Amino acid sequence: MIKLKQALIVEGRYDKNKLAQLFDTLIIEVGGFGVYRDERQLSLIRTLARTRGIIVLTDADSAGFQIRNYLKGAVFEGEVLHAYIPDLYGREKRKEKASKEGKLGVEGVPNEVLMEAIARCGALSGDNAPAPLPIDRALLYRLGLSGGKNSAALREGVKRALGLPERMSSAGLASVLSTLVTEEELCELVERLQNE
Repeated sequence: MIKLKQALIVEGRYDKNKLAQLFDTLIIEVGGFGVYRDERQLSLIRTLARTRGIIVLTDADSAGFQIRNYLKGAVFEGEVLHAYIPDLYGREKRKEKASKEGKLGVEGVPNEVLMEAIARCGALSGDNAPAPLPIDRALLYRLGLSGGKNSAALREGVKRALGLPERMSSAGLASVLSTLVTEEELCELVERLQNE
């Protein structure tokens, strides 16, 4: 079991149950879209972000991204890390059929993928580790990942190569890339994709 300083914010109780087997930390389940109506819970999440930090880990489907974006706009200060699971298709064991988009949610993703998602968001880096230089939207533009003729296709290639969900926006991509790769690694990846 991996001990985390930050609290984990997830969509539902099955996600919470799965993560409780992997991580030793406070896990808050928002109840899906119920987070929109629960001011007390939102107040708790804001307090946790200020005092110990939070990690938002939602499904890779449209509902998961709506909840993630709502929390991103609702938490004004403190540490908010975003852990992303890749688009994995299939059906959770407890369900009779796959979800509308056919993607596995947090509860259905293998343990190794969840641990990697948490590691990649920066939650496991030591306090003394030097912070990497941020990858910003200007760099994405210079590399042709935004604002260009083939930018969307190139971004999709980068997301696939890094195991990121397809629904991630270019702004979301910029914010998460610094936790995954260095500027040099990103440049090499983009060059490789352009040459394929």
